Amino acid sequence: MATAAYEQLKLHMTPEKFYVEACDDGADDVLTIDRVSTEVTLAVKKDVPPSAVTRPIFGILGTIHLVAGNYLIVITKKTKVGEFFNHVIWKATDFDVLSYKKTMLHLTDIQLQDNKTFLAMLNHVLNVDGFYFSTTYDLTHTLQRLSNTSPEFQEMSLLERADQRFVWNGHLLRELSAQPEVHRFALPVLHGFITMHSCSINGKYFDWILISRRSCFRAGVRYYVRGIDSEGHAANFVETEQIVHYNGSKASFVQTRGSIPVFWSQRPNLKYKPLPQISKAANHMDGFQRHFDSQVIIYGKQVIINLINQKGSEKPLEQTFATMVSSLGSGMMRYIAFDFHKECKNMRWDRLSILLDQVAEMQDELSYFLVDSAGQVVANQEGVFRSNCMDCLDRTNVIQSLLARRSLQAQLQRLGVLHVGQKLEEQDEFEKIYKNAWADNANACAKQYAGTGALKTDFTRTGKRTHLGLIMDGWNSMIRYYKNNFSDGFRQDSIDLFLGNYSVDELESHSPLSVPRDWKFLALPIIMVVAFSMCIICLLMAGDTWTETLAYVLFWGVASIGTFFIILYNGKDFVDAPRLVQKEKID
Repeated sequence: MATAAYEQLKLHMTPEKFYVEACDDGADDVLTIDRVSTEVTLAVKKDVPPSAVTRPIFGILGTIHLVAGNYLIVITKKTKVGEFFNHVIWKATDFDVLSYKKTMLHLTDIQLQDNKTFLAMLNHVLNVDGFYFSTTYDLTHTLQRLSNTSPEFQEMSLLERADQRFVWNGHLLRELSAQPEVHRFALPVLHGFITMHSCSINGKYFDWILISRRSCFRAGVRYYVRGIDSEGHAANFVETEQIVHYNGSKASFVQTRGSIPVFWSQRPNLKYKPLPQISKAANHMDGFQRHFDSQVIIYGKQVIINLINQKGSEKPLEQTFATMVSSLGSGMMRYIAFDFHKECKNMRWDRLSILLDQVAEMQDELSYFLVDSAGQVVANQEGVFRSNCMDCLDRTNVIQSLLARRSLQAQLQRLGVLHVGQKLEEQDEFEKIYKNAWADNANACAKQYAGTGALKTDFTRTGKRTHLGLIMDGWNSMIRYYKNNFSDGFRQDSIDLFLGNYSVDELESHSPLSVPRDWKFLALPIIMVVAFSMCIICLLMAGDTWTETLAYVLFWGVASIGTFFIILYNGKDFVDAPRLVQKEKID
């Protein structure tokens, strides 16, 4: 049993120190943080001054250094998601960022502005939904990984034993990590999605759980983080685990998703779909092999399902992926290319059965993890489906939900919940829960990466494609276009700051935030807006003659359209690009 983190905490504040008091039964520990020296020590309750200002908190997210000095980030609100094998799972819903410094008088005006921007970045990440934690259960590992551990591992603190890929506050906890005596105050926090449901089929009650764990390695936003890095970490990598708990038996089915694991980019340039660029200079095989070596070690066999288009701008990526798999020649990898859009065009989503039939035998070979009520492992999952599309969001989620249902069908039959010959799709009440949960999972993953809810969720929720769903996809696509071009630079900077990819140095002579925007970034868009507005005004307020009105409309219309094409031609000059960490530019 892992050493639990403290659940009930109080924060006492004085001008000199922060005191975090453990209020669990029998606890006397107090974490003390010196606001001047930043030293972290362990004290006892009698050391807390009576004059301190006190408030309840629900966890320490960590500390971070900004221009004004250090800040303490604490969880101030939480909601209960459910119980997981008698362990309570929480979602963190509100945070507070507290300065060690009592005054900002030591800062210049520029430093004050920079510090304000960095705080806005932190708060932006904290306001993205999807931070989960437990003080008694290790959420970062799958059931199968947890079953295959040593007694020493099980005695470790939650922070020590956590899978670092999924600890989103790992950088913020680095000071507490260095001091084992304070680990019970350190709370590993997962980013992604968790839902839990108590369900009934045939009068038999079971718990059904869905967990998506987003990797903090190569994390970022849609168009600024694609492909892999030199360590083999893939962009938008998510591990999704579906769990069933019935009469003491536990079953689990794990899938992964991640960007196409070669060196490629797709930087925004105001075009609706920027052209993907595959690096001509990078050693693709080195990064590719690093990626799959680690995947095989962690998960076993890899069945790769590539859902991108096999024509047009996506075709070179599909060809490159197929070539890399063939060149590696690993018996642990199978590659399946399925052109989702081609196969399902004209709303023929029933044709997804072609893919499911194609991989059915492979899925049976991979199996799933199952442990009986006595704690004995009955079956192990021998590998995973690694699915991807371009974003690893919409198409990917649809396929994952279908594969997960097929596995769940087998698990519930084996556990005796479903009778022989019964189909999961025929259980209307459970199907509604299942489809909505997978659609919610799609939305959560999409908002965290692309900035909007997922596309194609009408199929996930209802089992069919609808015209209303198409309209909603159009709306979400429009919002994505705006965010990807005009606010994703800030979003990417926020993630890089939060995860420690960029560290603030107040002694830097030139802050990256002070780099002036190209004059075109503001000038031409303003001209276009003015010209377009004048065109509309001319239409509404006609001149003395129709010829005069037409002349005005033509003048301002040409001005607005011309400006638009100038912007489009030099699109990269007008997008909101990251400023803290230079993102790869693929030639």
